[in-house]
Amino acid sequence: MINVEVTKKNSSENDANMIRRFTKKIRNSGILPRVRSIRYNNRKVSKYIKKKEALANINKKKEIERLIKLGKLSENKLR
Repeated sequence: MINVEVTKKNSSENDANMIRRFTKKIRNSGILPRVRSIRYNNRKVSKYIKKKEALANINKKKEIERLIKLGKLSENKLR
C-alpha cells in the first residue's frame, strides 16, 4: 500500500492549499480506484461450506415435506 504524506511547505501556506496538494497526490497515486475496486469483494466460499449448506437445505426440505405429510404443517402457510 502506498502512503501519501503532505506537510506544510512553509509556515505561511494555508490549509486549503495543503488539502489541494494532498487530494492531487491521492488522485495521482491510484489509491482510490484500487480501494473502490476491492471494497465489496468477498472471499470465495469453499467447496466444503457449499456442500454443507446444500445438504442443510435438502434436509430442511425433507423435514418440511415430512411435516406436511403428517398434517402438522399446511402448504398454505409456506407460500
